[in-house]
Order: sequence, then C-alpha cells, then structure tokens
Amino acid sequence: MLEVENINAFYGEYQAIHDISLKVAEGQLVSIFGPNGHGKSTLLKTICGLMKPASGVIRFDGHEIQGLPSHKLVEMGIVLISEERHLFPEMTVMENLRLGAYAKPARKKESENLEFVFTMFPKLKTLAKKRALSLSGGEARMLAIGRGLMSNAKFLAVDEPSFGLAPILRVQVFEQIVALRDRGLSILLVEQTTGDIAEMSDYIYLLEDGRIAFSGSTDQALHDDAVRKVFLGIT
Repeated sequence: MLEVENINAFYGEYQAIHDISLKVAEGQLVSIFGPNGHGKSTLLKTICGLMKPASGVIRFDGHEIQGLPSHKLVEMGIVLISEERHLFPEMTVMENLRLGAYAKPARKKESENLEFVFTMFPKLKTLAKKRALSLSGGEARMLAIGRGLMSNAKFLAVDEPSFGLAPILRVQVFEQIVALRDRGLSILLVEQTTGDIAEMSDYIYLLEDGRIAFSGSTDQALHDDAVRKVFLGIT
C-alpha cells in the first residue's frame, strides 16, 4: 500500500526528518509515537503532498507519488486528517461532510460514503443540522475523520486524533479508528506518548529528533522496557 524510503525534509535550512523509511500494508493500522516537535507531523505532511521531500521515495500502490500536489493524492485515496481539524465552523455537520466529496471520484460515491460515515459515526447523523462550532471536542474530531472518509479514502494519515480530548472521548475515537482498520482501510496514525492506541496497532514506529528510534510489531514494542516507559507511557 504505502512505502516510504529514506525521506528527508527541511524547513529552510533546518532538517526536520532524516532518512525515514516505513511501510503500511493494506488494512493495517501503523502508529508513530514520539515527543512533540520531533518530526511526526512533518512526516505526514510530506507523505500527503503538503511538503516536498528533499530526497527519498514515496510509493502508493506501487506508484511513486513524492512531489505530487495534495489534491492529486486525495483523488488517489490518500487523505490527511490534521490535528487542527480545519472544519468550517459556521457550516453544518452535513455541509462539512459534503465538502469532503469535492474530488470527482468521491462525488460519484457521495451517497454511499455518507451512509458509511453515518454507520461509523451514528452521532453525526443526529447532529447533521448543527453548526460545527457547536460540537464538542470528540464530536468535532469524529466530523473531521468523517469528512476525510467522504473523499473516498483508501489510506488515512491521522495526526494526533486524541489532542485536547478527555480520556473517555479519546478511547472512543481510537475505537472508531480501529473499526475503520477492521473494515479494510489502511491507517498511519501519529500520537505523542500514549499507551491506548499502541495495543490496538499492527506495527509501531518511534520517532525521536526526526529519526526512527524503534520499529517493530506491537508485541515487540510492548515487551521492550525502554519503549514501554519512555515512549508509550506504560509501566
């Protein structure tokens, strides 16, 4: 599905990520953990076409995609769910969802995708006429993910979905992300130190100072004392 090989990216003269390589197979949930400011969001933006890598290769379904504009990647099914959510606050939940289907391939499946979103997030159906600014943090996060699904996503890059959420809402959002994986979507998820989603992931990468500090299966990560304590917050 997605292969990243030796990606390097810069902000001006500052190198944010160094020779990063990773893979996300079809139907996998792969999580990237690490401290804030260590390159996690930069990596997602580079994969999703919002930043151009200085070097390296990104492949999606066998095709090289590095350097392609983000709207082309959306048409291919690669969708970024950013930490900031970027909802239109004065528009309703339904209007925000329909905006997710702006790409031509998504417009053809708008009704089908809307039914899928409401199946995954039934609360959004009850809130369909509410303005986005009236939503709680958890509801807004669900709307952001739902809008991404409206674009006919095959691959979701999700940036810190638990940011600003109460613990019970964080668990609910993680459960929905796992449910999306179980329905066949491929997901690359970024989080800071947390053990909640680690145990639900298929594979884990740890990012430190813009470099991969650890990569391995969830079982390997959860049985590595240093990884458990320092990165996952599990004692």
